[in-house]
Amino acid sequence: EVQLVESGGGLVQAGGSLRLSCAASGFTFDDYAIGWFRQAPGKEREGVSCISSSDGSTYYADSVKGRFTISSDNAKNTVYLQMNSLKPEDTAVYYCAAKRTLYGLCYGSSWYGILSVGDYWGQGTQVTVSS
Repeated sequence: EVQLVESGGGLVQAGGSLRLSCAASGFTFDDYAIGWFRQAPGKEREGVSCISSSDGSTYYADSVKGRFTISSDNAKNTVYLQMNSLKPEDTAVYYCAAKRTLYGLCYGSSWYGILSVGDYWGQGTQVTVSS
């Protein structure tokens, strides 16, 4: 059975940090672009970040650049999202997504469109940042 399972969410004060994990089972990360989306109540889903499994290239939404870092451990089939300097506007449910692409590339500035039609999605983990 193919699964993506997120963990690491929680409640943190503004300025704090959290690290989210996305563990995959039933498939390997090879040839997959992996990334994170988030959705706050009453708002549209927002792409956060993408990492290419082949070369480790990373891409970020402008709203999180310089604060969030995506990384992967292909041996563990796990992707991480390190979130620093958190703001109340980062409060959302965070979802992990995986999309099979040529060489697992995110395709640069097209990463959001590529990943938004992901092959696999996790169930989400809540991140709440208090002011």
